[in-house]
Amino acid sequence: MKVAYLALGSNLGNRLENIKRAVELLKTGKIKIVKESSIYETEPLEYKRNLKDKVKKILTKKWFLNSVVKIKTVLSARDLLSTCQKIEKELGRKKTLKWGPRIIDIDIVFYGNDIIKEKKIVIPHSQVDKRGFVLFPLEEVSSGFVHPVLKKRISTLLERLEDNLKIYRI
Repeated sequence: MKVAYLALGSNLGNRLENIKRAVELLKTGKIKIVKESSIYETEPLEYKRNLKDKVKKILTKKWFLNSVVKIKTVLSARDLLSTCQKIEKELGRKKTLKWGPRIIDIDIVFYGNDIIKEKKIVIPHSQVDKRGFVLFPLEEVSSGFVHPVLKKRISTLLERLEDNLKIYRI
């Protein structure tokens, strides 16, 4: 079995229920949830840069809820990605703006110590070291995990985090 870390986020509908439902749907015979982080409420700053002012006011009111789950799985990274995408679709996710509002987002942050760079899948997640909304919950469940590319512990990445995104554990 492979240990992997998944980041979950939602800012549409019942955000907390969306995350809880996604975690439940992940629990298959091929995926075991080992540990769940706290839920964090996060300012939706990143995608604001891509929007026109009129649209910003409408979409940026709802903050994201984020969490991370540590899993064990017999699925390959590609099959795990496919499973995550199926769950997103089942919960009603539609592809819209990059970094925009969504019912649910499930990203593979790490898949063991594997490094995968393909057109449809990049592991470790390319932005993990820049995203407090992933690093804070990841630190809760990772117990000293070392980023396989950056060779730094999650706690070190948090110490070096430069974003000033507002993040609150709830």
